[in-house]
Amino acid sequence: MNIQISDSVKYIGVDDTDIDLFESQYEVPDGVSYNSYLILDDKVALMDTVDIRKIDDWEENLKRELAGRAVDYLVVSHLEPDHAGSIKRVIELYPDVTIVGNAKTFTMFPQFFEISLEGHSLVVKEGDTLELGKHTLSFYMAPMVHWPEVMVTYESNEKILFSADGFGKFGAVLTENEEDWACEARRYYFNIVGKYGASVQQLLKKTAGLDIEMICPLHGPVLKDDLGYYIGLYDIWSSYKPESKGVLVAYASIHGNTKKAAEKFAEMLKDSGEEKVSLFDLSRDDMAEAIEDAFRYDRMVLVAASYDAGVFPCMQDFLNHLQSKSYQNRTVGIIENGSWAPTAGRTMKSMLEVMKNITVLEPMVTIKSTLKEENMSALMELVNAVTNAGINIV
Repeated sequence: MNIQISDSVKYIGVDDTDIDLFESQYEVPDGVSYNSYLILDDKVALMDTVDIRKIDDWEENLKRELAGRAVDYLVVSHLEPDHAGSIKRVIELYPDVTIVGNAKTFTMFPQFFEISLEGHSLVVKEGDTLELGKHTLSFYMAPMVHWPEVMVTYESNEKILFSADGFGKFGAVLTENEEDWACEARRYYFNIVGKYGASVQQLLKKTAGLDIEMICPLHGPVLKDDLGYYIGLYDIWSSYKPESKGVLVAYASIHGNTKKAAEKFAEMLKDSGEEKVSLFDLSRDDMAEAIEDAFRYDRMVLVAASYDAGVFPCMQDFLNHLQSKSYQNRTVGIIENGSWAPTAGRTMKSMLEVMKNITVLEPMVTIKSTLKEENMSALMELVNAVTNAGINIV
């Protein structure tokens, strides 16, 4: 499979299907792509490199598309090693290359490379342009999306936005099957960029006036059709608004009794008319997917066992993740389990209280060891509170 951009703009990225964990924490069963692009004009611009893990395949792509030409400019939109890992090799191959970045790029550069750029660097700032011939690059700073030196580049002739990590997703692109883009893009966004919604909002405002016909991210497929769909989702995600009406039921169970309570509650929600109920075992299921659904839906119910006068650790870990990603603007129900001194409920509630605009529903349901008939009325009361708290998603 060959990704076609245009006669002058070439995709030279590579897939990494051997990697087990992206950033050593996110499961990527379908791999990940490291995207890199070439603009061939009077001057040649290379838009980012790739992780050193795949440098050989990338170098082969680079030389094939160059067909004997040299690289005049290397635009560094992001210094993270999965994109900048092959910069040293570019300089070795093309010693006259000019590295293009912003002031923060070159402040951080020596942290990664012991390379002198004297006479071979071009510092750009907001709105600066670089003429290649027919193609003109304009640079827009995007600090904390998701590193401080990030910038995006707009090419006005072909109306392409090189969006750095923005609009990226997990999954290989040269071998991928047709799938719902939003699924892995959402998991990628909330787990990697999600903390910085305000920064994403600023970038969306900056680029709103650009005539964009194509988005070229550093991970995932090139986006060409219905760009309003992708931009609309990014606006929702970065505003911390629920994307869909639904309920995440996330549970942390030690011996299986709390699991049974969570499963029963999810069943009762469905019987009450909830069309979308997502059930997650925080001990076993992918935490990143649980984070994704917590942000996707308008409501969440936490079901957890008490542990060491607090809450079972995987639930605490989940809530810590949510807090670190700025979880907000949601409605949450709580079900706790404890055999002699239930503490999970108040622990979870105290962790939720430090998050912004979180409504904790009443009642908080307490189970003693195993779910019994005497608990059903309280569960039903919480079901009614959850279903009545649902919002209309525009």
